[in-house]
Amino acid sequence: MAKNTESNLYTILFATGMVVVVGALLAFLASSLKEKITENKRIEKQQNILYAMGVNENDETSVEFVSKSIVGSEFSKYITKQLVITGTDAVEDENAYLIDLKKEEAASKAENRERKLPLFIGNKENVQYYIIPVRGKGLWDAIWGYVAIDNQLVVQGVYFDHAGETPGLGSNIKERFFMDDFKGEHFLDGDLFKGISVSKGNADPKNLDKTDFEVDAIAGSTITGDGLAAMLKKDLKMYVPYLKTLKQ
Repeated sequence: MAKNTESNLYTILFATGMVVVVGALLAFLASSLKEKITENKRIEKQQNILYAMGVNENDETSVEFVSKSIVGSEFSKYITKQLVITGTDAVEDENAYLIDLKKEEAASKAENRERKLPLFIGNKENVQYYIIPVRGKGLWDAIWGYVAIDNQLVVQGVYFDHAGETPGLGSNIKERFFMDDFKGEHFLDGDLFKGISVSKGNADPKNLDKTDFEVDAIAGSTITGDGLAAMLKKDLKMYVPYLKTLKQ
């Protein structure tokens, strides 16, 4: 007897079967690729951290990371210590770079406790770097990055990235012309935390004044720039109690 493929029952059974098959396939792919996905995330984080402290393969204008084939050895070479900070206390943890900032922020709020803050200490050409991860919200989705400072709490390099900012506008937070402006910037005025603003009305478009606590904004990207400045203010401020101990 021929099947009635136009009946409601057939449609429901067919749709249910497809959902089960597709769900099983996706679960299998997620399981089989989990190790590779985890490894790619590790590589990306290590590349970003190294980039912020100036370990990269840039030419004059490009953004080029340390290659995947050597990033593990370069990370071990340049990153001398990983810390997890709570207030002014710090403990070593070789897996600090695996802390998920979004999950840690949510967990600390739910559990009413201080956040665990990962900090990476690097050394390049006898200069000590302290690399701070940051995460915030742009115009459309998450933005994040790393800020490298020296023991005088002066920015020595940054790396920023985004999940879905507007191409050619907010997406330019990961371009050299923007990120390079942060080098030499201060975010403390004496002991007072100021942060670093991304300003449309910046009277220093060539970014020569490194103690004005601001960099020039990207044209047409006001909300992304405001989000980035808010991200820096929110996350850098949490590290200040510990960072001040570096200057004592």
